[in-house]
Amino acid sequence: MISNTKMIKDKIISELKVNKEGSTISEMAKKLKTSRNTVAIAFAFLEGAEKVTIRKVGMAKVYFWREK
Repeated sequence: MISNTKMIKDKIISELKVNKEGSTISEMAKKLKTSRNTVAIAFAFLEGAEKVTIRKVGMAKVYFWREK
């Protein structure tokens, strides 16, 4: 059985691969209809695994899928 966190992470990855303009935590939470905290945890995991790059724009962080 796939955990909810794994499903959210997989959805975030597929969204970031499609959306080359990147996404903020709030935008992704709205898109996936989940809490900002859940998305932030998933982004933190992806950042630690070096799967995403981050660009600060004002107060916001915009996350992009890292192409290797």
